Amino acid sequence: MLNMFKRVGVQARIESDPVVLQAAERFVLPGVGAFDAAMQRIDSISGLRDVLEHKALVDKVPVLGVCLGMQLLTRSSEEGKLPGLGWIPGATRRFPKQRELKVPHMGWNIALLTSSNPLLVDVEPEPRYYFVHSYFVEVDDPAYSLMRTHYGIDFDSAIGRDNIFGVQFHPEKSHRFGMQLLKNFAEL
Repeated sequence: MLNMFKRVGVQARIESDPVVLQAAERFVLPGVGAFDAAMQRIDSISGLRDVLEHKALVDKVPVLGVCLGMQLLTRSSEEGKLPGLGWIPGATRRFPKQRELKVPHMGWNIALLTSSNPLLVDVEPEPRYYFVHSYFVEVDDPAYSLMRTHYGIDFDSAIGRDNIFGVQFHPEKSHRFGMQLLKNFAEL
């Protein structure tokens, strides 16, 4: 992710220190690991959740959840027992068992735009992104869906509410399509 931000001319760094994050102008919730482990990590670092929530919900700095990071934005996940952040009303579900459907969903897929949003400025009409996931987000209100993708079922592959966004795919692995999205995020 850092390399892709560098390619679009944006300084970025990996940080989990709540004191340092208080000065953040935007932040990305990364997409690695399992739901409960990620929530435990957020809650285990003293003051981290408070700073993240204040920055996102009070200061209204732009937030981008990537893959698992998007799932953490919801209230719950079928992958775990812990509650999510709940910043975007929705839940994270496991792909249904279908004989012809390989899980995890891994590889390139099209994400169709379902609404206009500053995060999606200059994004091509049928952008292709790289996915690796066994769970998907289902938002409570279609107004929070920015993009949808088909993989056995239709699912929300990009979501947004105010200054908070999530993408199920990996923009850092999605070449020019991901580069445009990260550039847009950096300019919010």
